[in-house]
Amino acid sequence: MPHATIPEDIRRFILARIASVPHLEALLLLRAHADLQWDAAALAERLYVSEKVAGAVLADLCRDSLCGPAPDAPARFLYQPASPALAAAVDQLAEWYGRELLEITHLIHSRLERKAQQFADAFKWRKDD
Repeated sequence: MPHATIPEDIRRFILARIASVPHLEALLLLRAHADLQWDAAALAERLYVSEKVAGAVLADLCRDSLCGPAPDAPARFLYQPASPALAAAVDQLAEWYGRELLEITHLIHSRLERKAQQFADAFKWRKDD
Protein backbone atom coordinates (compact mmCIF):
# COMPACT_ATOMS: atom_id res chain seq x y z
CA MET A 1 0.00 0.00 0.00
CA PRO A 2 1.48 3.39 -0.94
CA HIS A 3 2.31 5.82 1.83
CA ALA A 4 -0.46 8.40 2.21
CA THR A 5 0.45 12.04 2.36
CA ILE A 6 -1.43 14.40 4.60
CA PRO A 7 -3.31 16.99 2.52
CA GLU A 8 -1.75 20.45 2.49
CA ASP A 9 -4.74 22.10 4.20
CA ILE A 10 -4.48 19.64 7.10
CA ARG A 11 -0.72 20.23 7.30
CA ARG A 12 -1.32 23.99 7.50
CA PHE A 13 -3.97 23.48 10.18
CA ILE A 14 -1.59 21.37 12.26
CA LEU A 15 1.30 23.81 11.89
CA ALA A 16 -0.91 26.81 12.70
CA ARG A 17 -3.04 25.44 15.53
CA ILE A 18 -1.55 22.29 17.08
CA ALA A 19 1.30 23.20 19.41
CA SER A 20 2.06 19.69 20.69
CA VAL A 21 0.81 16.12 20.76
CA PRO A 22 -1.07 16.80 24.04
CA HIS A 23 -2.86 19.66 22.24
CA LEU A 24 -3.89 17.29 19.47
CA GLU A 25 -4.95 14.55 21.88
CA ALA A 26 -6.96 17.05 23.95
CA LEU A 27 -8.67 18.48 20.89
CA LEU A 28 -9.64 15.03 19.63
CA LEU A 29 -10.80 13.97 23.09
CA LEU A 30 -13.02 17.05 23.42
CA ARG A 31 -14.38 16.41 19.91
CA ALA A 32 -15.09 12.74 20.66
CA HIS A 33 -16.95 13.71 23.84
CA ALA A 34 -18.50 16.98 22.70
CA ASP A 35 -21.40 16.52 25.12
CA LEU A 36 -19.08 16.59 28.15
CA GLN A 37 -17.61 19.53 30.04
CA TRP A 38 -13.89 19.30 30.76
CA ASP A 39 -11.75 20.94 33.40
CA ALA A 40 -7.98 20.81 33.70
CA ALA A 41 -8.05 17.99 36.27
CA ALA A 42 -10.24 15.69 34.14
CA LEU A 43 -8.23 16.40 31.02
CA ALA A 44 -4.94 15.84 32.86
CA GLU A 45 -6.13 12.45 34.05
CA ARG A 46 -7.10 11.35 30.53
CA LEU A 47 -3.95 12.66 28.84
CA TYR A 48 -1.46 11.63 31.54
CA VAL A 49 -0.12 15.17 31.90
CA SER A 50 -0.04 17.53 34.86
CA GLU A 51 -3.05 19.65 35.67
CA LYS A 52 -0.96 22.74 34.89
CA VAL A 53 -0.16 21.43 31.39
CA ALA A 54 -3.81 20.47 30.83
CA GLY A 55 -4.93 23.96 31.87
CA ALA A 56 -2.48 25.54 29.43
CA VAL A 57 -3.67 23.22 26.66
CA LEU A 58 -7.30 24.20 27.30
CA ALA A 59 -6.36 27.88 27.29
CA ASP A 60 -4.53 27.45 23.97
CA LEU A 61 -7.45 25.59 22.39
CA CYS A 62 -9.80 28.37 23.53
CA ARG A 63 -7.45 31.01 22.13
CA ASP A 64 -7.47 29.15 18.82
CA SER A 65 -11.30 29.10 18.81
CA LEU A 66 -11.49 25.31 19.10
CA CYS A 67 -13.19 25.13 22.49
CA GLY A 68 -14.95 27.52 24.82
CA PRO A 69 -16.11 27.86 28.41
CA ALA A 70 -19.21 25.94 29.44
CA PRO A 71 -22.11 28.38 29.85
CA ASP A 72 -22.89 27.34 33.42
CA ALA A 73 -19.34 26.59 34.60
CA PRO A 74 -16.59 28.94 33.38
CA ALA A 75 -13.82 26.67 34.72
CA ARG A 76 -15.10 23.87 32.48
CA PHE A 77 -14.75 23.73 28.72
CA LEU A 78 -16.61 22.29 25.75
CA TYR A 79 -15.61 21.45 22.21
CA GLN A 80 -16.87 24.54 20.36
CA PRO A 81 -15.16 25.30 17.05
CA ALA A 82 -15.87 28.91 16.11
CA SER A 83 -17.06 28.03 12.61
CA PRO A 84 -18.30 25.10 10.54
CA ALA A 85 -15.08 25.32 8.50
CA LEU A 86 -12.99 24.95 11.66
CA ALA A 87 -15.13 21.99 12.78
CA ALA A 88 -14.67 20.39 9.34
CA ALA A 89 -10.90 20.85 9.58
CA VAL A 90 -10.87 19.12 12.97
CA ASP A 91 -13.02 16.30 11.56
CA GLN A 92 -10.55 15.82 8.72
CA LEU A 93 -7.63 15.93 11.13
CA ALA A 94 -9.27 13.25 13.29
CA GLU A 95 -9.76 11.06 10.22
CA TRP A 96 -6.15 11.49 9.08
CA TYR A 97 -4.78 10.98 12.59
CA GLY A 98 -6.51 7.60 12.69
CA ARG A 99 -4.74 6.61 9.46
CA GLU A 100 -1.41 8.46 9.69
CA LEU A 101 -0.61 8.76 13.38
CA LEU A 102 3.16 8.65 12.89
CA GLU A 103 3.25 11.14 10.05
CA ILE A 104 1.10 13.61 11.98
CA THR A 105 3.10 13.27 15.20
CA HIS A 106 6.34 13.71 13.22
CA LEU A 107 4.90 16.88 11.68
CA ILE A 108 4.04 18.24 15.14
CA HIS A 109 7.50 17.35 16.48
CA SER A 110 9.21 18.92 13.47
CA ARG A 111 7.38 22.15 14.29
CA LEU A 112 8.67 22.01 17.85
CA GLU A 113 12.20 21.19 16.68
CA ARG A 114 12.21 24.20 14.32
CA LYS A 115 11.12 26.49 17.15
CA ALA A 116 13.80 25.10 19.47
CA GLN A 117 16.45 25.53 16.77
CA GLN A 118 15.36 29.12 16.13
CA PHE A 119 15.64 29.83 19.85
CA ALA A 120 19.08 28.22 20.03
CA ASP A 121 20.22 30.12 16.94
CA ALA A 122 19.40 33.38 18.68
CA PHE A 123 22.24 32.67 21.12
CA LYS A 124 24.92 31.63 18.63
CA TRP A 125 28.18 33.51 18.84
CA ARG A 126 29.25 35.05 15.60
CA LYS A 127 32.73 36.24 14.63
CA ASP A 128 31.49 39.80 14.19
CA ASP A 129 29.92 39.94 17.70
